[in-house]
Amino acid sequence: MNFSQFLLVLRARKTILIATMLVTVLGTVVVSLLLPKTYKATSSLLLNYKGVDPLTGLTLPGQLLPGYMATQIDIISSKNVALRVVDQLKLAESAAVQAQFAEATDGRGNVRDWLAELLLKKLEIVPSRESSVVNLSFNGSDPQFVAAIANAFAEEYQRVSIQLKVEPLKKASAYFNEQTKLLRDNVEAAQSRLSKYQQEHGIVAVDNRLDVETTRLNDLSVQLVAAQGQAMEAHSRQSMAKGQRSSESPDVATNPLIQNLKISLGTAESKLAEVGQRLGRNHPQYLSAQAEVDKLRSELREQMQVTSNSVGNNAQILSEREGSIRAALAAQKAKVLELNRTRDEMNVLVKDVESAQRAFDTASQRFSQTKIEGQSDQSDISVLNPAVAPIEPAGPRVLLNTALAIVIGGLLGLGFSVLAEMLDRRVRSEGDLGEVLGIPVLGTVDWKEQARPRYRLINSILPRQLRLN
Repeated sequence: MNFSQFLLVLRARKTILIATMLVTVLGTVVVSLLLPKTYKATSSLLLNYKGVDPLTGLTLPGQLLPGYMATQIDIISSKNVALRVVDQLKLAESAAVQAQFAEATDGRGNVRDWLAELLLKKLEIVPSRESSVVNLSFNGSDPQFVAAIANAFAEEYQRVSIQLKVEPLKKASAYFNEQTKLLRDNVEAAQSRLSKYQQEHGIVAVDNRLDVETTRLNDLSVQLVAAQGQAMEAHSRQSMAKGQRSSESPDVATNPLIQNLKISLGTAESKLAEVGQRLGRNHPQYLSAQAEVDKLRSELREQMQVTSNSVGNNAQILSEREGSIRAALAAQKAKVLELNRTRDEMNVLVKDVESAQRAFDTASQRFSQTKIEGQSDQSDISVLNPAVAPIEPAGPRVLLNTALAIVIGGLLGLGFSVLAEMLDRRVRSEGDLGEVLGIPVLGTVDWKEQARPRYRLINSILPRQLRLN
């Protein structure tokens, strides 16, 4: 069926189309006028969708905003809020409401739950697309009642929102309170161990003592090096002074007494040689000069021996000094190592104290914050426009219903017309003949008014198989 055939069908079945439309419109108007009037009250709420807490100033991440709005809408439409509304307005205490509950449920269940479900069915929540405003609407037959219900939902939603935020903080505050006590005990125990260790080892300030002892160790190291050099030099002098070439020893050669004795010995030997040229060996002057030379030689040997012994003694003293410095250095090194070990052990105890103190400070800070937040009644939700009792009814909308009835009636009329045509198909154009007979139409006759009965006659005498079932 093409469009022209469809129009021919509608023209032929216009009675069905118009009748269906009139019946639909008339029925809609009558029902709209007979329905009781309903009123709609709306309360507007402003949600801080950025999630800025008025107490802490924390902000929710941007990706959580859609979830935040959906969560708030679920909270508003929750049964918990509805039960709070029932309790706030004391709806369950009304005798009429209890009678309706008994009639509707035969006394089964709870009247509060029954009322909460009825309120949620008539509650409408519409969030704004481009803003953070949420509209709460409630429908009913009493203007004052619907306004009271809408405002009660807004108020109870605010309270539930605060409760949902505060209760976890109160539990967290109790948890942090217990943890703070445990961490305080840990700090005291760590500090006690540190103090006891300091008292046992007599430590006041490890770093200062370590600096002094390290400086002393360095000084002893320098002194040991110097003493070793002096001892080596003294042993060399001792070896030279006690050898066969002791006279070449610088300690012996530079001795003033030995030098004087050598000068005196030379003078005496010169005198002896002069006397020996003039006198014989048995002459008293020669014997006297010989005795003086022998005496000076003896004194020179004794003095050289004394000087050699003094060099040996000096070398021994320097060796002993080197040994004492070496022993002091070893003792100082052991002391420094002990101090290092003590410092390491004490650093471990100090770090334990610092770690326990940091944990205690963090827990105390979180405890203070959660305690303050748990006692706060601030909310990020505010009533933008409270609901007022409506003057004009929100329904039924007669004009809107009539317009919809015209559209729906027209669609029904079209459907009924097509259905009637399908049940009783007629030949209304040359296209119908072409489709039925399966042959092309060569020409058409323009019927006049007097020929229309003959057209009906042709329709009536056409074979039954030519009609479309």
